[in-house]
This record gives sequence, structure tokens and C-alpha cells, in this order.
Amino acid sequence: MTPEIEKRIKAVQAGRVPAGYKRTKVGIVPKDWGEVRFHDMFSRVVRKNKEGNTNVLTISAQYGLINQNEFFNKTVASDDKSNYYLMKKGEFAYNKSYSNGYPFGALKRLDFYDKGIVSPLYICFAASENNQCPDFYVHYFEAGLMNKEIQAFAQEGARNHGLLNISVDDFFNSNLLNPPLSEQKKIAEILATQDRVIELKEKLIAEKQSQKKYLMSVLLGDDFKKPFKLNGVTIDKKKWRDVSLSDCCLSEGQYGLNAPACAFKDNLPKYIRITDIDEDGRYNRSSVAYVDVDDYENYLLNENDVLLVRTGSTTGKSYLYDKNDGKLVYAGFLIRFNINPEFVDKRVVYACLNTNSYWKWVGVMSMRSGQPGINATEYSKYRFKIPLDKKEQKAIAEVLSAADEEISLLQKDLEQEKLKKKSLMQLLLTGLVRVNE
Repeated sequence: MTPEIEKRIKAVQAGRVPAGYKRTKVGIVPKDWGEVRFHDMFSRVVRKNKEGNTNVLTISAQYGLINQNEFFNKTVASDDKSNYYLMKKGEFAYNKSYSNGYPFGALKRLDFYDKGIVSPLYICFAASENNQCPDFYVHYFEAGLMNKEIQAFAQEGARNHGLLNISVDDFFNSNLLNPPLSEQKKIAEILATQDRVIELKEKLIAEKQSQKKYLMSVLLGDDFKKPFKLNGVTIDKKKWRDVSLSDCCLSEGQYGLNAPACAFKDNLPKYIRITDIDEDGRYNRSSVAYVDVDDYENYLLNENDVLLVRTGSTTGKSYLYDKNDGKLVYAGFLIRFNINPEFVDKRVVYACLNTNSYWKWVGVMSMRSGQPGINATEYSKYRFKIPLDKKEQKAIAEVLSAADEEISLLQKDLEQEKLKKKSLMQLLLTGLVRVNE
């Protein structure tokens, strides 16, 4: 980034208008950028579902408009869908529900299906003839550049069941930036290229995760029973012992601390909750919470601790404590099991808590009482087979840890690419950086 661009960014951040820029209702932008009303670039879609379309869509932060069954594993739409709006590929929808990362709702384009239907609570719209580069506005909406406009006309405090109280007229009278068409196309192309980089990295991670699952089935499953060599060590499953989780632990399962999370304060420990464990069993450091109680010491995680989710839709999810995650206190919907290192490598136990057979067991156990859940006593009785030979344990643990490390590095790389995309959007879509610079 050149010194001139850095100077310009600082000026705009301070509220000053640099040379070649102007102040508009949307913000400080290049002089040759236009400012239009939403209705100048988009027209409302109110097409009813007269054809009986059953492809019910919902808005996903990652995938945009996606089939409800694919997203929720169930349909939450009403039986009578004749009043739903019928959308066609390339049209947009605005969901007035606020969610994580979308404090003023999400605007997404239908890209994955030729047609679909959405709730009449959504505001649907399509690019008008004046809008010759809808791709530009896909990124414009994703960058949250409509948030300031929506915030201005959303009624203060008028949030009902997670919905913002926004009228259709106010929405279509909001302001939009309208750069020269050539610049719109270049910006859209740059951001689409970055999207493809992210997509390729996501596919690579998915492939590596699939490879790891297969590796786990070979190393820990029952399908491969013949002895084989692994890094010079003979793996002989015929000699493995059938054990329970409690056999592998120094103590019974312990429930977490029942206390609310709080914001950062000096000397407070971090608080790990169900939502702080990601899909891959790692501690999510992107939204750190803390806990402010006097007697938290008994709930501090230690070396060889494994946490298991005991209730809700993610029952069975696990986390193996990593000292690099820092001082962590675990919350009440989690159960701690402390692995006995003299008996078994913690990494082997953790791997056994991520196999297909484990998840089948979770599926059966967690649904016996209606609300998904498994208590400490039930977890402690879960049975699996492990090698007693420490060399076998170490060989298996090191191979699986190497696979985990490879995936972890790829995920860190992916996060950097996503941050790069976010930075590009903020700079290019506001005109702080021009595409010809």
C-alpha cells in the first residue's frame, strides 16, 4: 500500500475529505462515484408460489440462499406454501432476522438453484435495467455496507422474535453507492477471484478431513483387523483391549461451572462453552468470553483433560485441552474426563471419541429421552478398543496428530484468505483504494 493511500485512509477515518473525494449520505467516496436510491437499482419481487414449488430456502451466512433441509436437516416452513414468494436464480432476498455477523439482517442472491421459495417475511428483489453489474452488489451487501442505512430507519427497540421492524418503502428508499460501471466490474472480478481462492482452500480442507476419517477407520475401526506396520511399529488389533471411558480416566466425569460469561477484565480466566468448540473440536478464539467468579479453580482445565458436550444438537462433540489455548474454565453444559497418561495416550482416547462407531453410539444414546443429551455416567460407560502397548499408542497418536496439524495449518491459511477478502471489500467497495492504483 502506497503512502498516498495510507494517508487517504487515515483522513477518511478521521472524518476529513481528501482530494478527489466527496461527502455523501453513505460516506466519503470518490467524486466520480454516484449515489442512488435502492429502487433505482433493484425492483421488488412479489411473485407468489402458484406453481407449488417445494424448494424452501433459508439464508445461510456461508452459502447464501440454501434449501432448508440441507441447512437444518428439516423443513421449518408452514404446510401451506402458496403465500411464499417464488424466486428465480439471480434474484435477491433480505432476511430481517439479525444473527451472528449480521446485526441488521442478511441480503443474499439465489445462486445454487433455478427456483426456490422463501417466507413472505423476506423482502425479495431483482436487479433492474439500470443495474448492469449485479455481481458488484453481491459483494456490497456481503461487506455490510447496507447496515448503516438499515440502522437509520429500523425502529429503535422494535425487535420482535429476532426480526427487525423495517418497512418495504424505507428499504427501497435507502441509499446505495454507484461507482462507474467499469470500476464495478473490476471490483467484482477481483473479489470473485478471492472467493475462488477461498473455495479451493475449503475444498482442500474437506478432502484432508475426509482422508483423516478414513485413516481413523483404518487405525481404530474394526474393518481392518490384520496386523500392519505403522512407522516401524506393528499394529495388532487382535491384542487390543475392550475398555470403557472410565477405565481410561483418573476420576469420574465432572460437570462444568454454572455461571454467566462476561467481557474481558484483568486476571479473569477464559470461559469455554459449547459454542466455543468448533466443528473440528478446536477452541474457537474468535469470540473469547470470560468468567467472573471466586471459586473457578476447580473448573480449570488441566493436561490430559477431555471435554464432552452433554446436551443440545451438538451432544457428543469433544475437545482435548491444549495448553496453548491458555487458562480455560469449562461451562456447565460440558463434562470433563481426565485421561490417565500411565494407561493410555490422551490422543488415542480423543480419536476414539471421534470415530464413526462413537457417533453412532451418540445418536442412539442422546435421543432416548427426547431432548438430545448424555450424562456423565452414560459417557463413562462408552466402550471402545485400544492398544495396551505404548509403542502402538504413540505410533497411532503421532500419525493422527500429524493429520490434525496439517488440517489446522490449512484452516489458519483459510482464515487469512477470508481476512484478506474482508479487507479488500472494505477498501475497494468504498473507493478508499481505486482498482487502477
